[in-house]
Amino acid sequence: MWTRRNISAVIQVSLLSWLAVAQASNSSTPLPPSEDPFYVPPSGFETSAPGTVLRIRTDPSNITAVVNCSAAYNILYRSTDAQYQPSWAVTTLLIPDSALIPANSTSRLLSYQIPYNSPDVDASPSHLLSTLYATAADPSPADYVAEALSRGWYVSVPDFEGPNAAFFTGPREGHAILDATRAVLSQNQLAHWDDARYAMWGYSGGALASYFAAELQASYAPELNFAGAAIGGLPSNFTSVVYNFNNCGGAGIIVSLFLGLTADFPAARDILVSNLKTEGPFNATSFLACLHYNAPEFTAAYSGQDIFEYFVNGSDILTVPEIAWVIGNNALPTYHGLPQMPLFAYHGINDENCNIEYADSQIQRYCEAYADVLYQRNTVGGHEAESVAVAPVALEWLSRWLDGDAEQTIVGCTVETVTIDSSSA
Repeated sequence: MWTRRNISAVIQVSLLSWLAVAQASNSSTPLPPSEDPFYVPPSGFETSAPGTVLRIRTDPSNITAVVNCSAAYNILYRSTDAQYQPSWAVTTLLIPDSALIPANSTSRLLSYQIPYNSPDVDASPSHLLSTLYATAADPSPADYVAEALSRGWYVSVPDFEGPNAAFFTGPREGHAILDATRAVLSQNQLAHWDDARYAMWGYSGGALASYFAAELQASYAPELNFAGAAIGGLPSNFTSVVYNFNNCGGAGIIVSLFLGLTADFPAARDILVSNLKTEGPFNATSFLACLHYNAPEFTAAYSGQDIFEYFVNGSDILTVPEIAWVIGNNALPTYHGLPQMPLFAYHGINDENCNIEYADSQIQRYCEAYADVLYQRNTVGGHEAESVAVAPVALEWLSRWLDGDAEQTIVGCTVETVTIDSSSA
């Protein structure tokens, strides 16, 4: 009979063997997650606790050269999906150069959520951090990872959408971030985690995941004590995001949203597909092709389209009960708990993708519940400009909590109107 002890022993042996094999084959071309057996959890993983490390290997890509770090590891760990059932995810842990780590200091860890926004598991950061996410923007996600590493911080980059690529499914994403932190902090052979300080950072799609992690922490991972969370450009209202992008150059993200939100809910996915047209230029085949697109690919494929044209009853898809339930329970933060850590929230007043009134309402609810929040409303720039302009501010705020006086606190709620553009950041 397989007992929890048997399974734990198998998992520990698996960890050692997979690390050895992966180190030996590090020069090979990395396989995509859909083809790589590393991403398949061992039998019996379901009985392990959330955050348990199931496998670990040296990252097979050239990410160490891209972000200038001393080592990088992929960690497969037990997590929990959006239906609160056992699942798994992968995070990439990047190790800073030892010369950048102050002597006799506590280890500092940043969980950085890349907004990869795709319903394709092969678009996961653990696979594309050294390629697509090093070149897709300027500065790129890899540039921000490199900046954090240059400060002597360890960096965890979770594939928070999980094995189903459940984009915009908040509970799944929040669980994955918290369990990635648990998994990393359990690996004392990679760093000294006693009394470690750790924080999280995310923008846009990475913000939704980070907000859910912050809200779920008290109930799901009460033993974790995050020093802070910096979160910006939050898409707080699903319907407004859909209408903001429809008929625009970024319309493809709507297809990704519907597919991501139904990834953990097979019945809802079936209903979604049953509502797609089978004929004409806007048909199910074209819509479902997005399951194999990363963000630049789906942006090109659906640019300028009216995405409601794919559905038999157009925009009524938003009110189909099963679809509306998935949206209401998985895409709307502020209803899953109160962040226990200090929070730096930032949003552009003129954000054309994620209307600021919804971010304002979310922060107001936090403030009414006595959360500790600094919220900055920026008078200049749209969604992408805000991401670039305020990133240095977010990093300096995080540095206060990771590098500064551990006793410093934010007390209460402060809302500021600021003017920060890329030249003044």
